[in-house]
Amino acid sequence: MECSGFMRECGIRMASAGYAVFGMDYEGHGRSKGARCYIKKFANIVNDCFNYYTSICAKEGYREKGRFLYGESMGGAVALLLHKKDPSFWNGAILVAPMCKISEKVKPHPVVINLLTRVEEIIPKWKIVPTKDVIDAAFKDPIKREEVRNNKLIYQDKPRLKTALEMLRTSMNLEDTLHEITMPFLVLHGEADTVTDPEISKALYEKAGSIDKTIKLYPGMWHALTSGEPDHNVDLVFADIVSWLDLRTGDAAPLTVTPIRHDFNFSAEKATDGEKRPKRSQGSLLCGLNGGRLLHRSAM
Repeated sequence: MECSGFMRECGIRMASAGYAVFGMDYEGHGRSKGARCYIKKFANIVNDCFNYYTSICAKEGYREKGRFLYGESMGGAVALLLHKKDPSFWNGAILVAPMCKISEKVKPHPVVINLLTRVEEIIPKWKIVPTKDVIDAAFKDPIKREEVRNNKLIYQDKPRLKTALEMLRTSMNLEDTLHEITMPFLVLHGEADTVTDPEISKALYEKAGSIDKTIKLYPGMWHALTSGEPDHNVDLVFADIVSWLDLRTGDAAPLTVTPIRHDFNFSAEKATDGEKRPKRSQGSLLCGLNGGRLLHRSAM
């Protein structure tokens, strides 16, 4: 995906709630240079995001503000890996249908993985990986589905061999290390999602070592919760996101901010309807990682 158009509404909604939003397109995605959606190493994406977002946090006016990651699908994996790269730096994360475990329904046979691995350095950019139409499977609203299809910055071809294997390895690694996740997080998933299995989010919630963790499952909703559902469903999802953030950035919230290091390179919670938002006196940052995005809450 890309962040300038596809993720625009998300940024506007978060800014309207009082958060500053920063975004970037991964290498090879959106307006960034590079072979379209070619991921040579998943760590390259994580390092690019780490350098970009920590450079923002180091700027005057942002150093004392809380920092929250935001990731959808593959961006959820990036957010989790950013947390693992520096566990004390981020104040929390919002994970929408995150790619953090391979569903048993779609996990390739080990023989297939072995065969593809043998040729990945020979034909890394070949678009040979068979896959279902993700757009048809992810976007429930037909009008929004067509908007995505007409977005020329969004890759709509078959996955490249190296890209698919890097995503597979990343998912399998995260699946084995979910217990290492310790930051506060809100994970949201549509129960009718056929792109990433809702059981994946349940596994993250159950296995993560985080004390403050919340899961929200939406009956009948698909994969693209914030961009592919009818407007009334999207409103519900964003209301849950903003409510979760407000409770962790208000005056009564125990929000602490880790100082910027000089070596930087530049509880299950039951949702309550109508819950009153706390006042905020301190800013906070939130980074979103579908096309990559950092949000920061301005003082109210």
